[in-house]
Amino acid sequence: MHDVTRAAAILRLAAEFDDGSFLRDLARRVAIRTESQSAGSLPELTRYLNDEIRPALEPLDYEVRMFDNPVEGAGPLLVGCRREGADLPTVLTYGHGDVVRGLDDEWSTGLDPWTLTRRGDRIYGRGVADNKGQHSINLAAIRAVIATRGHLGFNSTLLIETGEEVGSPGLHEFVRAHRELLEADVLIASDGPRLGPNRPTLFMGSRGALNIDLEVHLREGGHHSGNWGGLLANPGVVLAHALASIIDRHGRVLARDLVPRGLSSSVRAALADCTIEPSEGSPEIDPEWGEPGLTAAEQLFGWNTFEVLAFSTGNPDHPVNAIPPSARAHCQIRYTVDTDPTAFVPALRRHLDQAGFTEVSVTASPGPPSWEATRLDPDHPWVQWAAASVERTTGRAPALLPNLGGSLPNDAFAITLGLPTIWVPHSYASCSQHAPDEHGLASIIREGLQIMGGIFWDLGEQVPE
Repeated sequence: MHDVTRAAAILRLAAEFDDGSFLRDLARRVAIRTESQSAGSLPELTRYLNDEIRPALEPLDYEVRMFDNPVEGAGPLLVGCRREGADLPTVLTYGHGDVVRGLDDEWSTGLDPWTLTRRGDRIYGRGVADNKGQHSINLAAIRAVIATRGHLGFNSTLLIETGEEVGSPGLHEFVRAHRELLEADVLIASDGPRLGPNRPTLFMGSRGALNIDLEVHLREGGHHSGNWGGLLANPGVVLAHALASIIDRHGRVLARDLVPRGLSSSVRAALADCTIEPSEGSPEIDPEWGEPGLTAAEQLFGWNTFEVLAFSTGNPDHPVNAIPPSARAHCQIRYTVDTDPTAFVPALRRHLDQAGFTEVSVTASPGPPSWEATRLDPDHPWVQWAAASVERTTGRAPALLPNLGGSLPNDAFAITLGLPTIWVPHSYASCSQHAPDEHGLASIIREGLQIMGGIFWDLGEQVPE
């Protein structure tokens, strides 16, 4: 009987996609211009929570509360709580209603960021992948389980913020201040991409990111290259060689205090089953780039990377015949839980001094605080439980990623609240996230509805001790 009704909930969700009702809900949400990066966006951010999320939850007997952000001027937060029993497990679910700028003029002909448009398997619209489509899938799955079974069988708390695309200002303060309201046994949420379009995926954390500026300032003003060339040190050349001492031409990090000492056996075992699958629109992987001896999956999910995001000296747009006075590189370290980000700047300082580049300054870039790296061990009981649920629904074992290659505010839940964290992504790497023509794949969205229906159904039956 349980299998029959579980199947009924999953079929209900597939039908909601097939008859267009899910996409109609998503189209309304995409149409709200929740561009948190744009000034004056607060009314739209508030409208999204009040006009879309609140009406989706209140008919399901959620007690819904809106909260002002602890950071002045930042977007509001919404918490919905449905309590079915003190002896039942509590599941926290997270999403964000804000999106990056629409970039309206840069979308392909016939496409608009605020209008949901389907072309074959692609469903276009700002937020379809990040994150309106993903949390809409989870809301629909919860509704389907309640409609099929009459109850969830667990306590449910949903937190929707509206500032993730600007670094989640106020989220960590809010979580600390409302620990009791957000108390749970596990976080199950959705964001980010699958390992590949055809591979259901779970990830249990994310890499952190630290931006660092390297700068060489040798003198005031430029000096004529014909009169002074060969006599004055060129800061662009000095900085280029300093960077070459940190990372070689094949991408191996030479400053070894910036990378982990190795991979744990559980991480290596999980990633052995993960192959990076190129999809339409994705770049071709450079097989000789990065740390020697690691697979592509180990590089992306288990290791640290040092990237030069921007390099400038002189005036690149209008060069003149002068030795420039300074040079600057904006760099980034993506790191796992195996390394301490507070040690990166001192480590770089030591490395550059030892290499003879004392004139190169090293500073952490100002800006929003970075999210810390997090990871739940792939052998954790909650991971194995969730993987079994996904396989039961799809007939395919999901990829288990110890952490996402990118970053998201999972530290608010894994570190501040101390929760095991499971993320079930409903997008793919070539979705044009943050770019013009953002889209989701209909095949992934439909399967995502079914996967989450199965997970939320199974949460009401048996969970890890």
